[in-house]
Amino acid sequence: MAKPFLLILKILMILLAVGWVSIWVLKPTQIWTRKWKVAEDATKTTVLGSNGLDFVVLSLPIILSVMIGFVYMHFKPKEQRRRQGRSFITALWNPIIVNGFVGVLSAMEALVILVFFIFLVWTLYIRISNDFKKMMPVKSMKLNMWQYKTFRIATRSGLLAEACLGLLLFPIMRTLSVFRLLGIQFEASIRYHIWVGTMLLTFTTLHGVGTLFIWGIKHRIQDEMWKWQKTGRIYLAGEIALIAGFVIGITSLPQVRRKRFEIFYYTHHLYIIFIIFFLFHTGDRHFYMVFPAIFLFAIERLLRMINSRPETCILSARIFPSKAIEIILPKEPMLKYTPTSIIFIKIPRISQFQWHSFSIASSSSVDDDTMSVIIKCDGSWTNSLYDMIQGMPISGPDQRVQSCITVSVEGPYGPMSTDFLSKYDSLLLVAGGVGVTPFLSILQEIASNQNHGKRNYPTKIQLVYITKKRNSIGMLNSVLPLITNKNNKDFHLKLKVYITQEPQSGTKLSELINEFSQLETINFDTGRISYSPNGYGSSLILAAIIGFSSILFLAFLIILSHTFLPPSSKEKNPSSSIDLVLICAFILSIIITTIVSIVLKLKHLKKQPPLMGIKYEGKEIQPSSFQSRNLDEHELHFGARPGFEEIFSKFPNETGGSHIGVLVCGPEAMKESVASLCKLSSQGSINGVLRKKAYFSFHSLNFTL
Repeated sequence: MAKPFLLILKILMILLAVGWVSIWVLKPTQIWTRKWKVAEDATKTTVLGSNGLDFVVLSLPIILSVMIGFVYMHFKPKEQRRRQGRSFITALWNPIIVNGFVGVLSAMEALVILVFFIFLVWTLYIRISNDFKKMMPVKSMKLNMWQYKTFRIATRSGLLAEACLGLLLFPIMRTLSVFRLLGIQFEASIRYHIWVGTMLLTFTTLHGVGTLFIWGIKHRIQDEMWKWQKTGRIYLAGEIALIAGFVIGITSLPQVRRKRFEIFYYTHHLYIIFIIFFLFHTGDRHFYMVFPAIFLFAIERLLRMINSRPETCILSARIFPSKAIEIILPKEPMLKYTPTSIIFIKIPRISQFQWHSFSIASSSSVDDDTMSVIIKCDGSWTNSLYDMIQGMPISGPDQRVQSCITVSVEGPYGPMSTDFLSKYDSLLLVAGGVGVTPFLSILQEIASNQNHGKRNYPTKIQLVYITKKRNSIGMLNSVLPLITNKNNKDFHLKLKVYITQEPQSGTKLSELINEFSQLETINFDTGRISYSPNGYGSSLILAAIIGFSSILFLAFLIILSHTFLPPSSKEKNPSSSIDLVLICAFILSIIITTIVSIVLKLKHLKKQPPLMGIKYEGKEIQPSSFQSRNLDEHELHFGARPGFEEIFSKFPNETGGSHIGVLVCGPEAMKESVASLCKLSSQGSINGVLRKKAYFSFHSLNFTL
């Protein structure tokens, strides 16, 4: 696709997004209030109507921006490798804040947080300034000045909660184009959702508690809190939304989410109650600003439900000595995903509701028909899966298993590409335990590119693998062929293995690999299952579905508004009636979109060839093929954690690279240690030694939500 076309798409996408943000900035001002009043009066008698105007101006720009983003991703070509040294843009993505409270923050993240904070201060300042200039105490409650000021501050805090709600759902949209364009992992964006949700709950609490406080000192709580006003803000609806938000917030704490997942899962669906009563409380004029996130989230959620509904099955499983398992799942050959992508898996025999995310350990460039994930069994769900696989009956080499293990698969999800790797001279990969999983797919992808004569990625790579016990060495099983492959001389991978909780034993790395690369393999019959996961299809399809649903919503909104609401004066209609029109238009558009999406999915399923039945051959021990391989150039350390300062100091000389990509996946403490060194590198020194030649760029990969 021609570069001018892509440039036009990028400019349109940015302009629409900037325009939507500008509305947020201008909305508190008197200039916007006056101009918007004139625009609403001008459209009341038109076909569009004031409701249609609200949607087109306040909601549609960001929806169109997301649609254009999907079109851009479809036509964007794969970038060619280009070396580059340190630049301002590169520096923005390197760590600037590293501590245990916020974790690792890049300069770009810190800048965005600062801008958002300035926006919140700006919104509160403008609103409060306008209120204090009027100085008109509420006559019905006979408030004095300090009570009036407290009441207004509490009221305006609700507008800050509105701004947070406008952004709350964007980070958890797994297919959203903006995060994929920026190369941000879904798991990494989860923390943005947590931060914004915490701010939302804080401002909502200030709004609700401050209002109740003023009502309390004026002995008006019983009179005010049960009101369902005909026009204006409905107090009772706001209180219901506040209670729902509290329940969601409390049950989202890590202590509940990780130990009582079902409670977290069920109560999180109270967001539907929160959003509906938020609409009734604030009214449609405020709701259209937060509507884009809700609308896009609803479409994405229904597509996820439709795509994950058909069940597939586990083709085979390999059992590691460290009580980890690798399961092999089918996929359509046309399904391509990037390294570091994840899938969500649900096994109905274990739980009907629990979806668990896992990094894909295989590369779609290497495996056309299957994909694999490695699961460390250390929780109730994973232990149940381990016991289920271990307990499968052994029927003999010519017989089949009585029943296959059916699973539902959602995804894959990941960044649009890993082209950011192409700008580095060399790579330093740091993995802790099961955190090595996403690196397995990266290494296979790079090796596959090299085997096909491509030079998109750096070839000098060092993998620092940190684990507690020696039996976890089997996790490296899939990259052992890459280490010992002498045919590809351009690909060089060096291992540094650290076994932290076992003393020095004199064991060589080759002996350790030989001992723990012998894995039990179990093959399963596919039964009558014929579904292979195919993802979400083309980005153009996603853009078309969003566009189709948007047109439906606008059409229903106009039709219902003209049918049930007098067009002469919007203010004379009960506010709840206007809100109900919006809700009905939304529901109708989503229902029709769902029907169309299901029809498209069924047509696709009919075209799928059935999975071939796999005979069950029982459990077998795979003989090691690395007994005679020379692995002396690789390092093995017992009883100590790696000295990252020494590794960083030696790495540029060992690889000869000046611009080094550092990818880390593992415990937070390990990430913070590596991030601190990358931060020092961006400042030009490590361990007090000035370094001008080597520059380390930090990238954090996540494997837990």
